[in-house]
Amino acid sequence: MGAIDEVIVAPLSPEELGARFRELCHDPRFANLPGKVELDVWGRMLMSPANNQHGVVQFAVGQRLAALGGRVQTEASILTPAGVLVADVAWYSAEFVCKHGTETPFLRAPEICVEIASPSNSRKELREKVVAYLAAGAVEVWIAYLASKRLQFFGPAGELAASAYPVDVSGLFPADDQTST
Repeated sequence: MGAIDEVIVAPLSPEELGARFRELCHDPRFANLPGKVELDVWGRMLMSPANNQHGVVQFAVGQRLAALGGRVQTEASILTPAGVLVADVAWYSAEFVCKHGTETPFLRAPEICVEIASPSNSRKELREKVVAYLAAGAVEVWIAYLASKRLQFFGPAGELAASAYPVDVSGLFPADDQTST
């Protein structure tokens, strides 16, 4: 084969991905990007714009998780086998805080990682995120679907009927605003 063998590039190592993400966080050229920024295993930037309903549900989930104690964070960057993913909401225990503080990105996933599905998210993409967060150490991954106003819960054994954490998730989704378009 010759020269073509020399062109093939391997994905970035976890250390390289983490370093690249930290560089992005400190680079003023990326200070005003709309939406969250994630990196795939090749170090390519992926961006997801969020609508206002997304933000409302993100805040509501965070409020509910705060009742558990520990710490709640929005936009938690996490090094996963799929790259650096950014959970819309994460909850982690005091023990997690002691071990990981505010490292960027987290080298292990917080106990609960929540994704608020956007209209642009495919089912395949959401499944891949669930698998990636669980592989990185999450105990549960929650997916909030705005259109159908429902939550789906996952653990290492697969889909769960409900979260094992005592969190009241009723009323998370706002009533439709008839004035929005």
